[in-house]
Amino acid sequence: MPATRFPPDLMTAALALHDNRIPEAERGLKDYLKRDPFDARAIRMLAELAGRIGRLKDAENLLRRAVELAPAFTAARANLALVLYRQNRASEALEELDRLIEAEPDHPGHANLKAATLGRLGAFEEAITLYERVLVDAPAQPKLWMSYGHMLKTVGRQADGVAAYRQALALSPTLGEAWWSLANLKTVRFDDADIAAMEAAQAEPGISEEDRFHLDFALGKAFEDRRDADRAFGHYCAGNALRRTQLVYDAGETERFVDDCIALATADFFDDRAGWGSDARDPVFILGMPRAGSTLVEQILASHSRIEGTTELPDLPALARKLAAYPQGLAEMTAERARELGEEYLRRTAVQRRTDRPLFVDKLPNNWAHMVLIRLILPNATIIDARREPRACCFSNFKQHFARGQAFSYALDDMARYYRDYVRLMAHLDRVQPGRVHRVFHEALVADTEAEVRRLLDACGVGFEPACLAFHETERAVRTASSEQVRQPIFTGGDRAWRAFAPHLGPLIGALGDVVELYPDVPPDL
Repeated sequence: MPATRFPPDLMTAALALHDNRIPEAERGLKDYLKRDPFDARAIRMLAELAGRIGRLKDAENLLRRAVELAPAFTAARANLALVLYRQNRASEALEELDRLIEAEPDHPGHANLKAATLGRLGAFEEAITLYERVLVDAPAQPKLWMSYGHMLKTVGRQADGVAAYRQALALSPTLGEAWWSLANLKTVRFDDADIAAMEAAQAEPGISEEDRFHLDFALGKAFEDRRDADRAFGHYCAGNALRRTQLVYDAGETERFVDDCIALATADFFDDRAGWGSDARDPVFILGMPRAGSTLVEQILASHSRIEGTTELPDLPALARKLAAYPQGLAEMTAERARELGEEYLRRTAVQRRTDRPLFVDKLPNNWAHMVLIRLILPNATIIDARREPRACCFSNFKQHFARGQAFSYALDDMARYYRDYVRLMAHLDRVQPGRVHRVFHEALVADTEAEVRRLLDACGVGFEPACLAFHETERAVRTASSEQVRQPIFTGGDRAWRAFAPHLGPLIGALGDVVELYPDVPPDL
């Protein structure tokens, strides 16, 4: 789009947006667009505003309008590609990126997003090749080095990934996400110089909130490794508190959602809908709390010749978002619609499959909230509930910064309530649909691995294979926080980590209540 002077009122709105004065920017942009509804620059800015406050669909619609008015407006098209990527519509994002790269072949930002998009689609080696080509021409881009490190870590090239993160930090020592990425490998031990560098970065004037909370999570890991629980918790607490201010999460809303699911999903509800949905047996859902061992369960299953591992797929929540008055609206669903949705899920997930193995794993933990939908649209799918002792599981979440989602995990009381809601919905479904869920308790899997692996494979309807016990030798891409842990034999000390922090965990343990005492059973009156 040709560069022209901004009218004064549009410039005022742009400055408000730059300073994150959202209400002022929104008023200014909407007033301007009433007078000139065809200014693609203003439409793009309004789309950016919508994206900042999480209205991604509104942002997409505005950006499509902007590129319709000005097809050569590459900045708007780049924003559109990013919004599509953030909505987990990687194939569509790739189409826009290819057009952008054709128009601006030397733009490193387009190549960076394309590489990340290829990774989202499972084309990791192609993504790595693209990063390497771009870094030859733009070697002074710290965030490019960091993204390259993410991709190397995913495919198991840990040493190369560490080197890429270190290069990012050499270029930008305050880049908090690169420090956290090193900590998140779970295998890196920070030395005195690293700790001094992180503390110096936090002391830099003008450091961003994003860099600050990433540094707090990394410093928490550094001091936990040194068995300094008090200093570690101080950093974990600071990082979580800062991140919590940036998120909208209402534990009461989750509780009401679970109440609605329980009221809807009676035994009669399922009996009246027997035989609905797709009859496919392909999906194996691993669900539950994050940090409960789901990546380990997936790695075990992906070591079997008949089961393909994918990743935490976004497709089921995307289908749920399309349904009116969810979950209560499921009562109005027809048999035909249930079958259509089951088949749509299979079509959407097909892009992630790379083999002809008959079964595939979807390990998005939060799918526990969509159990009623799964049972309606994919009644023959295997469902694995990966469960871990509540204190160990919740504390592991508290010290983990997630790249996206998991807004419940940044406050101890929110986390306890989320855990209770998860186990009470699963307990209800056990009562009304007994035997439909296979539960893997992490502690049992660690204590008697072979017996639990045999039970797990039996639940999936496949025979035992020794490779499933040597899961750490299986070469595959792993895109979650446990990527390096599942490339090692089972570790037995993780469930004791929370004990050193027990003096700080009163709000968590109090809010968990009798869920702790009765574990692995669930209180009958939840």
